[in-house]
Amino acid sequence: MSSALLAAGELVLLVAAAPAVVGYVRWLKARLQGRRGAPVVQPYRELRKTFGKGMVIADSTSWIFHVAPAVVVAATVAAAALVPVVSAGQAGDQLGDLFALMALLILGTIFLALGGLDPGTAFGGMGSSREMTVAALTEPTIAIAILALALTAGSTTLGAITGTLLATPAHAIGPGHALAFAAFLIALLAETGRLPVDNPATHLELTMIHEAMILEYSGPYLALLEWAAAIKLTLLLTLAVNLFVPWGMATSAAPVALAAGLGAVGIKVAALATLLAVLETRVAKLRLFRVPELLALSFTLALLAATSSFFTR
Repeated sequence: MSSALLAAGELVLLVAAAPAVVGYVRWLKARLQGRRGAPVVQPYRELRKTFGKGMVIADSTSWIFHVAPAVVVAATVAAAALVPVVSAGQAGDQLGDLFALMALLILGTIFLALGGLDPGTAFGGMGSSREMTVAALTEPTIAIAILALALTAGSTTLGAITGTLLATPAHAIGPGHALAFAAFLIALLAETGRLPVDNPATHLELTMIHEAMILEYSGPYLALLEWAAAIKLTLLLTLAVNLFVPWGMATSAAPVALAAGLGAVGIKVAALATLLAVLETRVAKLRLFRVPELLALSFTLALLAATSSFFTR
């Protein structure tokens, strides 16, 4: 019962903190660009305002348009329930492993693309087509990068992977671990629609991917999709720091250990979010036809990492 309550608390923490992570990245990018920027809590205000607005829905939409936001949020939250946040002893390991996590992420991506296609607009179809092209390379890359760690740990459950690295830090020293981390970071940028693959701040039709799919959404539907995007970003950032750099995570349910684990994951996620903000102020968006080259590179790195795990076990 205590482990289930801990897992529920971690899930609530991740879901509730997701808008703050997005707000921190936006604020830091503004500072790096010499602007004052909105406060970190601005995404919460935007969500509250958007939830209170009315919806404008095209007559050409079907039930898919209405169901898609709920499915995207549900799939993302369910995936977040499998991710170890504060404690390495994750109760979510009883619910699913790496393959369940990837299935949930793919489910959310598919319904997001269907929601963009359903109104029949040109930009929605274009964005959905681009999203599925990117997802076809990024999601296998994420799976293989984590699988490289799973082969070393001997288990595909995320809690077991973090526990193995905590117990045997030597497993984190090697080219395979570094290659998997690099592949995961590149895939993270593409999966969450960040530069240089996509620009979350643009509304230029010819360059949009994620934003093009949600152009027809408004009101509570739009708020749900924006919240789901924030949860997905926070989920992948947490996954990156806790799978590849798990030190500081709590190994027991003692209050002191949990408090230390909470502080550690906060510092690590903030550090990776800072790296993300710095990167987005230093690089330009790639041409769409160059994106597959970058994603193919990350996929190759993930394959090399998985291959090297057979020689380092």
